[in-house]
Amino acid sequence: MSPSIRIPYGTWVVVADARKALQLSNEGDEHNLDLRVQRTINAPANERTSSQGSDRPGRAFSGSRRSAVDQTDWHQLAESQFAASLVKTLFGKEQPHALILVAPPAFLAELRKHLPERVKSAVIAEIDKDLTHLPVTEIERHLLPG
Repeated sequence: MSPSIRIPYGTWVVVADARKALQLSNEGDEHNLDLRVQRTINAPANERTSSQGSDRPGRAFSGSRRSAVDQTDWHQLAESQFAASLVKTLFGKEQPHALILVAPPAFLAELRKHLPERVKSAVIAEIDKDLTHLPVTEIERHLLPG
């Protein structure tokens, strides 16, 4: 399934998941895609949940009632922090004229939350797929129509 989008020269394509992000730029034109890696950003190591935080969720007391408090989802917190850091790193000083975001659905939503309005206006497409593990030539195939 390929999207039907035009990717003009200079368009940024950000391919990301919760562990890694690639900033690509189209050095070709909309008919001859030529994505080039501009930057690779890796998330900090995220240890197992059992080695993070406390060993048991806490308790909340209200009069004579006690309720369990949900345990912190450390992995979700790390994903949100990586998304915020990624947006700040990529768009802190630079502004793409056109942008395509490619990420798994949950991480795409996390990225959207952190995008400044000036960058949101540059987004020409969002693709909810995990392509970070693919070589650039395969990423190009997923973006080309047909």
